[in-house]
Amino acid sequence: MKPVITLRALAFAAATLPFTAAISSATARPTVEVAFVLDTTGSMSGLIEGAKRKIWSIATTILDSNPDAEIRMGLVAYRDIGDDYVTKTYELTADIQDLYANLLEVKARGGGDWPESVNEALDVAVNKLHWTASRDTHRIVFLVGDAPPHMDYAQDTKYATTLAVAKQKDIIVNAVLAGSARDTERVWRDIAQRGDGRFIPIPQDGGQVVIIETPYDDEIIILQNEINRTVIPYGPAPMQKRTEDQTRQLSKVAAAAPAQASDMASYINKRSRTSSEAVTGGGDLVSDVAAGKQKLDGVKEEELPENLRKLAPKQRAEELESQMKARKALNEKLAALVTKRDAFVAAQRDKAPPKASSFDREVEATLKAQLKR
Repeated sequence: MKPVITLRALAFAAATLPFTAAISSATARPTVEVAFVLDTTGSMSGLIEGAKRKIWSIATTILDSNPDAEIRMGLVAYRDIGDDYVTKTYELTADIQDLYANLLEVKARGGGDWPESVNEALDVAVNKLHWTASRDTHRIVFLVGDAPPHMDYAQDTKYATTLAVAKQKDIIVNAVLAGSARDTERVWRDIAQRGDGRFIPIPQDGGQVVIIETPYDDEIIILQNEINRTVIPYGPAPMQKRTEDQTRQLSKVAAAAPAQASDMASYINKRSRTSSEAVTGGGDLVSDVAAGKQKLDGVKEEELPENLRKLAPKQRAEELESQMKARKALNEKLAALVTKRDAFVAAQRDKAPPKASSFDREVEATLKAQLKR
């Protein structure tokens, strides 16, 4: 008798294929991958604004727990059929500056009927994002929303099936409930249990986001801006433009939110200790040469910035060496300030009275616990 292959088995095999295919790209370096599956309908506006302010401190929590790891973060924004979009995907990336820029553009709009396209969003996160397949990889999802899934959409893969795939991929799925809707709570608890994660209730607006300003913020921002001036963009023209834009991002953030810019600079400085980065996502000749990823004479003439193309080969090498030395010295100064800033923030938190749960504190606490597994 021939074995019977069910449609469910075929669907499961197809769902796991992208994950299996990624094995060949895995490296020995430990990797931490975190994806947020975020309800972006109108009722989530307060939480989304808080998330924008705290994304850098969340990234730093991951880095502090795993200083040598490659950190990749992604986002699946979701609404419902009939809204501007059902899901919008921002792929897992080590370019946290790019993810941050995309997050700033996310607005809370739409919604109408109570349930949302939670099933489709989870399916996209588990089966469409490009997770790294490696024993040295932590894979964590945070589902964040206030409304239950549409269980009446025939085309959707229901969350129970998706979470069975997540378990096969060793993806932890946490469920963050904004507000206190009982029907959502029942489903969110089930998702967290099936996803081997935590059920995390928080206020509807995400709770009070605590911003701690420090005496070191201004100097940290000044030093990071000086470091950014050592960046030498290279590669195809669009990549050079992206790198140039990222060197200016810190100044734009600092003008509106100094503590947030200081968070960004602190994260990049801590990353630089293993990567020599001044901006995230590559495209900087100084960091790539310092990290051994590139050689100056291996770069095509047309992919060098104009100021280097004008120089003779020896002068190019001298300019590159000069910027590498300057960055190293500046990063050492910045590292000392970041250490003082961390101590100040920790002391302020210790002195503060206990507060109700909030999105950033709960996510950071969950990450610390789950990254120890």
